[in-house]
Amino acid sequence: MFQLPQRVLFGAAYYHEYRPPYLAERPEERLTSDLDRMAEAHFTVIRVGESVWSTWEPENDVFDLDWIEPVLDGAHERGIAVILGTPTYAVPPWLARQYPEIAGERRTGERIDWGARQEVDYTHPAFRFHAERVIRRILSRHARHPTVIGFQVDNEPGLRLLHNHGVFQRFTDHLRHKYGDVETLNREWGLVHWSHRLTTWADLWTPDGNAQPQYDVAWREFQARQTTEFIAWQAGIVREYARPDQFVTTCVSHPLPAMDDDELTDALDVTAGNPYYDMQDALLLPDERKTEHNKPTGVWTIFQIADRIYSSRQAPFLVTETNAANIGAPWNNRPAYDGQWRQAAWALVARGARMIEYWHWHTLHFGAETYWGGVLPHSGRPGRTYDELARLGAEFETAGPLVTGLEPDADLTMVYSTPSKWLMQKHPPLADRNGGPDDASYHQIFDPFYRGAFDSGRQVRIMHARQLHDPRGDGPGMSAEEAARRHPVLVVPALYLAADSTLDWFAAYAQAGGHLVLGPRTGYADHEGRARQEPAPGRLVEAAGASYEEFSNLRDDIPLRTVPSSPLRLPEQATATRWTDGLTAVDSEVLAAYDHPHFGRWPAITSRRHGAGRVTCVGTVPGRELAQALAVWLAPAPRHGWQDLPPSVTVTTATSPDGHRVHVVHNWSWQPTQVTAPVALSDVLDATAAPAGTALGLGAWDVRIFVTAGEAAPAA
Repeated sequence: MFQLPQRVLFGAAYYHEYRPPYLAERPEERLTSDLDRMAEAHFTVIRVGESVWSTWEPENDVFDLDWIEPVLDGAHERGIAVILGTPTYAVPPWLARQYPEIAGERRTGERIDWGARQEVDYTHPAFRFHAERVIRRILSRHARHPTVIGFQVDNEPGLRLLHNHGVFQRFTDHLRHKYGDVETLNREWGLVHWSHRLTTWADLWTPDGNAQPQYDVAWREFQARQTTEFIAWQAGIVREYARPDQFVTTCVSHPLPAMDDDELTDALDVTAGNPYYDMQDALLLPDERKTEHNKPTGVWTIFQIADRIYSSRQAPFLVTETNAANIGAPWNNRPAYDGQWRQAAWALVARGARMIEYWHWHTLHFGAETYWGGVLPHSGRPGRTYDELARLGAEFETAGPLVTGLEPDADLTMVYSTPSKWLMQKHPPLADRNGGPDDASYHQIFDPFYRGAFDSGRQVRIMHARQLHDPRGDGPGMSAEEAARRHPVLVVPALYLAADSTLDWFAAYAQAGGHLVLGPRTGYADHEGRARQEPAPGRLVEAAGASYEEFSNLRDDIPLRTVPSSPLRLPEQATATRWTDGLTAVDSEVLAAYDHPHFGRWPAITSRRHGAGRVTCVGTVPGRELAQALAVWLAPAPRHGWQDLPPSVTVTTATSPDGHRVHVVHNWSWQPTQVTAPVALSDVLDATAAPAGTALGLGAWDVRIFVTAGEAAPAA
């Protein structure tokens, strides 16, 4: 079984091979100074080798495997562990030139131009042959080096949807095996529409111009399965060379189109992700900025990204890349204010990260990422970034195992559906600000519920629908009774694609004592994306005591009014945004109503007791004030137990593997502030005691870490 050190791993991606030959220092001198500075900054890990196939194999079947040996040896001498990457995402020119058939196609017959990265059809046998060969040569040479603790296979897989002939033919075979014959496919997909009915499998059209939702869902699932199979294939090769104590992972980038993270990580030992976030004023709290339609930004997004990485395996995770300085293009230079690196890193650790690794060590002098800033600037001299990260490394060293592998608390659990997201990218239910289709519709429905919880000081666990109940029978799953006990509030927005058995499971969950919260679009379609024939939310109508058949997009926000008998207390600014369901309360209680001459005929929110639990229907995308009020009603007493927090302060709580209760307290502001200890605490970083009721100071852009007193903190 693989093992990770009992402290938060801390470091950066390191590309010694990228150092320009024209610099004054000789390569060996630069390597020595780099590694010495890493050790001085308390680095414990670096990631190497994943981006340079053409360095490992400069010509076909000509290998150079020794260049990295000084890096591995030097890291080992300084007690720095190494994650070794396989270089399959960055294809060398000779491979593209000699085997043009491996080029990926963005549309049928339209090859992806070579010159960036991930341009290939990674399912093609010719690519697989060369990829396997270079992987095996690298691993046979370096896998057993004592400083290598794990392996990253590929890098941010699933960047492109591949339209190559072989991929499409396998897709056709997949459908043939799944449905058996074209008549079954015609019936299940409704291909009588627009005369798409197939006579033979040869009639299946390519996906380029497809407009049929059922086809699109199947195509996206198949694409994600290709990525999952590719990563599992690499992981299998790596394990032939790895020691039992070494792990295998890949770094997940959630927005990528050909990837389903909870299935992708099934074949891996640990999830790794790449959370990037806007810095400077984007991290101010309170955040009064209006939400941008397609650009999530703000403190809440750091927490949501971390919660999504945790959700892949419902377990602590690694951060393989995050902000060192600037991120992205030359016109987006916004390095962090003093303190913000510490804040973001501790936020990620509080939500389950057991490694923080920056991208990257030294800012590049050439290439497409010249202005993606590293720990060291272009001069190579330590500066503000290095100094703050060195302080952070020392803090992780002091905190030791107490903050390693935390299980974060949750007041609410939100259910995520990647297939529903895929469908809404192709067939969005929401309009953007210009009246066109909003291909971010899934998150435009999901995110307001999450942000409302964050704004109210509640913590969230994200779970994939398959992790609760997999209608295919091959997912992890849990009983409705177990879910009601472990996740007393389930918020389910935008679960458009849902099998009958999944909706029945949700009803059983409420029957067993859980509080089920249904958001817009949930349960409207079945597993094929076909609109259900019964009123929405389908098989949950009886449990919900409410239904709807009419719905509308909203151009403008609609104010809400409180129903006098409702337990849901609404602020004056509470609004419905972007969407409304025409809910009819059959035998449910109306909690909130629209203040509008037309939409006022329908309730905005209803709730009904069902068995030992409750089902609540939220018929709109809640505005910020409504979402916050809803979270407060759903979880009246947040688990962290802190009271009267200033608006710039967040508290995150978690349990360490040995049972310690850890409290991470942030001040996201220029203004110093203070909070009151709810219980007796010990400061993890300086071991000072704080009895219950003690005023605890927080400086500008500060973060403090506490453990509940009586659970000994390590000495500073």
